[in-house]
Amino acid sequence: MKFSVRSWALVALLASFTLLGSACSEQASDTADAPAATEATAAAASQPPSSRAEEIQRSTADINEARIVKAEPANWLSTGRTYDEQRHSPLDQINKETVQDLGLAWYWDTGTRRGLEATPIVVDGVMFTTGAWSVVWAHDAKTGELLWEYDPEVPRAWGRYACCDVVNRGVAAWEGKIYVGTIDGRLIALDAGTGEPVWDINTILPDRPYTITGAPRIVKDMVIIGNGGAEYGVRGYITAYDTDTGEEKWRFYTVPGNPDDGFETVDMELAATTWRGGKWWEVGGGGTVWDSMAFDPELNLLYIGTGNGAPWNRYIRSPGGGDNLFISSIVAINPDTGLRVWHYQTTPGDTWDYTAVQHMILADIEIQGEVRKVIMQAPKNGFFYVLDRTNGDFISAEAYVPVTWATHVDQETGRPVENPEAHYANEMKRIKPGPLGGHNWHPMTYHPGTGLVYIPALDLRFDFAQDNAFTHSPEDWNLGVDFKTTAPPASAEENIDNLQNIRGFLAAWDPVTQQEVWRVQHATAWNGGLLSTAGDLVFQGRADGQFAAYDAASGELVWESPVHVGIIAAPVTYMVDGEQYITVMAGWGGAFGVASGAPRHRNNVLSAGRILTYKLGGKVELPTPEVTYLAVPTPPEMEYSEAQHLRGQDLFHQYCAVCHGPGVGTSGPIANLMYATEETHQLWDAIVVGGAYTEKGMPSFSHALDMEASQAIRAYVVERAKAVIEFCESQYREDYPELLDTACEVPQVGAIGGGQ
Repeated sequence: MKFSVRSWALVALLASFTLLGSACSEQASDTADAPAATEATAAAASQPPSSRAEEIQRSTADINEARIVKAEPANWLSTGRTYDEQRHSPLDQINKETVQDLGLAWYWDTGTRRGLEATPIVVDGVMFTTGAWSVVWAHDAKTGELLWEYDPEVPRAWGRYACCDVVNRGVAAWEGKIYVGTIDGRLIALDAGTGEPVWDINTILPDRPYTITGAPRIVKDMVIIGNGGAEYGVRGYITAYDTDTGEEKWRFYTVPGNPDDGFETVDMELAATTWRGGKWWEVGGGGTVWDSMAFDPELNLLYIGTGNGAPWNRYIRSPGGGDNLFISSIVAINPDTGLRVWHYQTTPGDTWDYTAVQHMILADIEIQGEVRKVIMQAPKNGFFYVLDRTNGDFISAEAYVPVTWATHVDQETGRPVENPEAHYANEMKRIKPGPLGGHNWHPMTYHPGTGLVYIPALDLRFDFAQDNAFTHSPEDWNLGVDFKTTAPPASAEENIDNLQNIRGFLAAWDPVTQQEVWRVQHATAWNGGLLSTAGDLVFQGRADGQFAAYDAASGELVWESPVHVGIIAAPVTYMVDGEQYITVMAGWGGAFGVASGAPRHRNNVLSAGRILTYKLGGKVELPTPEVTYLAVPTPPEMEYSEAQHLRGQDLFHQYCAVCHGPGVGTSGPIANLMYATEETHQLWDAIVVGGAYTEKGMPSFSHALDMEASQAIRAYVVERAKAVIEFCESQYREDYPELLDTACEVPQVGAIGGGQ
């Protein structure tokens, strides 16, 4: 093993950063995404045999509200299994006593090295799921056989607008069709039996950089979808479409547009009174509905979560103050009309990217002797909320992670009490949580037996500073926050402190007492979503490449298995022919993983994502991952001044760091520029300014950078590479001279969180 303890100092330097918020648009890596790697993929026809297609059509033809409400134990019919989004299964064949016999039943290589976030849908032995670039697959849920594949052929250039990787969180199934939203803003209905498109519509407003990463929900014969894009500057909304035809039924805007144009509804007229000063509509206002929804059929209420403002910085967005409705809110909508019934804002006037699009759970729980119909959420802002879902009344909220932006949530008003020290308009402030939040998109789960909510939590900080030179550009992030603060600190001690403050854990939370019951501290951050079962188990994939089961009552680790890649998606469980299966999609990426991930071998298909399915007695073995050692190569000769590379540092962190990592330190699926080839250096201006790699997803920055600026960035990259090489060699020259030739080579598989 070439990777010694001392080498962690090198990794600290390579990966040093103050954590980013939303992370990455698609950029060119040294190798393009590989085609699907398995023989099954290569041999599969575009459509299954007609008999199998007809069988799938029959089994999915009657998926409707009644079947989802029934909550069939053997199937997983909706992204949260049920409309209440509890992500809890009544299956118990796999339990605390039998889980030791859990083994791999089958796996399937997706052939992509981008993030996999989808929750599969399983209907009568057929699994429907999605991967990077919104590709949809249907598999035999028992054997893993690929039945069909549909590629919506998203233009790779559109990936520049995907703030947080070109991911997709899954499909919806309804009356013989499979529905998927695409990264370029389309909503597509597919024939469930064949994967052939039935209809394909554009959901986005013209001339705005919207994306779709969330899974659709289907309510009352309407497919509901929101979108993302607030970082680039858009106006949020959610839309309902007819499941048969794709006809728009209604649209609910989450923030007001230009007051001079009038308001679409009384809700927007109300919201506009809470935006004061400025011209937020020019940037867009934000409030995008990019992930979570839930539905209560009895109350006939659709619950949506809304995102951050655009720009993030409220001092620029709404300089006169105000709550800025309906950003960072839970909104209850009448699905028949598309009109608001009630709302609750978790972060009034949000200025830290504290979205409330995180997973929402509906449950009936006893509080102070009374059974309450509640909605529960752990949004980014660090407080766990329990609300009355019938009317939005505040019940309680307490911090589930360290919080410094507010002191508490007032029990009488339900409003957070902000800490004045969290205001960064005049000076940089270090704040918790950071923009990744105390909890991001990774789904929680509620176990009715234990009465606990299980949270994949984050403990991360961020240095906020105002961008006093902010101007709106639809080609760049529009935050009003100065990302130069993400440049690595000068001292090794500060670098190590940064790395030590990358924390993640699994928390069991009592929503009645608002207290943590137990915690499993993980090795690093950005661990996967959750599944709980009647076998009294909580399943979670981790960033360190392990799939694990924990005792739901105590948090004791009762089983784990190496999967050789970081897991961020949530597992599902189902039954086929009397056997219970557990499936999870394993593939490292997403906001944190793209820019700040772990070392991976880019040319090794074994580091690509997989669908993994387990059962009791499973005997399948994963291939042993290969480990490749790569030293940072000596960069080409380049003459530059100190002023030039310092300017390049600022420009790099303004325009490049969200994809290529702070300090040029990414070790995720996007290219680490320290490893840039001689050819890349020769083509540097053609790539950065000329757009030579646009079709690979690396956009031109000609709107913001000229040749001089481009070369300043290259100077910074060269300087960083030279510094890393010198740092490593000096450490080994002093302590281990006999290892100097090999010790500075860093393993690309198997090092730190999320790697192989």
